[in-house]
Amino acid sequence: MNHQEPIRDARTLGMPKMLILGLQHMFAMFGATVLVPILVNNYGLPLSIQTTLFFAGVGTLFFHVCTRLKVPAFLGSSFAFLGGFEAVSKLDSGKYAGMDAAEKLQYACGGIVVAGLLYVVLALVIKAVGVKKVMRFLPPVVTGPIIILIGLNLAPSAVNNAKTCWWLALVAMAIIVAANIWGKGMIKIIPILLGVVGSYVIAVIANALGAQNAAGEALIDFSAVAASSPIGLQPFFTNFTGSIAKFDLTSILVMAPIAIAAMMEHIGDMSAISATVGENFIEEPGLHRTLIGDGIATSLSAIFGGPANTTYGENTGVLVLSKVYDPRVIRLAAVYALVLSFSPMFAAVVNSMPAAIVGGVSFILYGMISAIGVRNVVENRVDFTNSRNLIIAAVILVCGLGFSGGLTFEVGGTHITLTALAVAAIAGIALNAILPGKDYEFGSDVTQGRSGDFGRY
Repeated sequence: MNHQEPIRDARTLGMPKMLILGLQHMFAMFGATVLVPILVNNYGLPLSIQTTLFFAGVGTLFFHVCTRLKVPAFLGSSFAFLGGFEAVSKLDSGKYAGMDAAEKLQYACGGIVVAGLLYVVLALVIKAVGVKKVMRFLPPVVTGPIIILIGLNLAPSAVNNAKTCWWLALVAMAIIVAANIWGKGMIKIIPILLGVVGSYVIAVIANALGAQNAAGEALIDFSAVAASSPIGLQPFFTNFTGSIAKFDLTSILVMAPIAIAAMMEHIGDMSAISATVGENFIEEPGLHRTLIGDGIATSLSAIFGGPANTTYGENTGVLVLSKVYDPRVIRLAAVYALVLSFSPMFAAVVNSMPAAIVGGVSFILYGMISAIGVRNVVENRVDFTNSRNLIIAAVILVCGLGFSGGLTFEVGGTHITLTALAVAAIAGIALNAILPGKDYEFGSDVTQGRSGDFGRY
């Protein structure tokens, strides 16, 4: 079999290879998914890694059911809500005065529950008026640059991780590139897994020989692994009342508006996955279905003390490299996440992975996301000799890269922060709606074989 050709039914490869492909997707999402609770814990809120993994698995499986088992997307923990978690952690007036961190987390999660329900509201609007009327505000001249920004906004984290030990990051990148370019058979379609495992083995050997990272520390710290138990329940099983979400207008006003950014990211990710796989998932099974799946998965996670979920660009990058587009493989990764959520020790082992390896892998995956955005623009023949299109793309890119810390404003005494991606999306959608001379119609003149075709200019 020529693995340059897309594989849409992984069962043709056999179950053992399918299991390995699922493992690859699990590794791709794991680092970023557990990073969210790690960062939230740094804010002082006790968000559980085990709960995060559990609802990443549950949320992904629920999303696949909502989308008729057609969309190869993994739902991991969302970075968009990190600013909201930090804002809630700093609340110290009114009922929040003297409140302990665990209870503040419950109120933050209550805000996320409402944010997830806003997805459902948008989905109902799309179902009522039709996806074409909504997507006319989101042509490729808007979605293409937004997809580009998803990768570019993640780029600094790849560099920051890689620079902790450049040689190790380069080893991870070299293994991935070699496996994908020169590999044969199965080797060619699991480059990310090989890059992670291969560079980790080298790191273990180098660590035993006394190698250090840029900060002069050991490459790998196994102390957390030694302190972990092999099996353990999630907090909502052992302390249900202390984990369940609570609701308050202040925390809702902090968290719920972030849904604007998250929904724009969702649409951008759906466009990216469609462009990668060569099927228009925004039209079938429909944007309303993907939004409902993502939104309810987010609310379900938050009800039990977990973070918001979002479709993961890292796994889209794996789709690009492996060319295996079967959603069954993603569902296997979700099952792995569910099983591993009951093992604090395994979470600690994977979390012991040097940041440089994560950086090296991210160099490839994040760059792939931006490249998909470029491809989305090119394949949909966006006319950049048209100054209208040029202005829209220019403003989106400058907003997305310029507002590095987001845009913060005050509403009713509460500070609300929109991420750079949300600012860029809002600016692009507004300009596309206001500026005259639209030359785009969703779904028109579709040519077979052109990936992610949302109409032609």
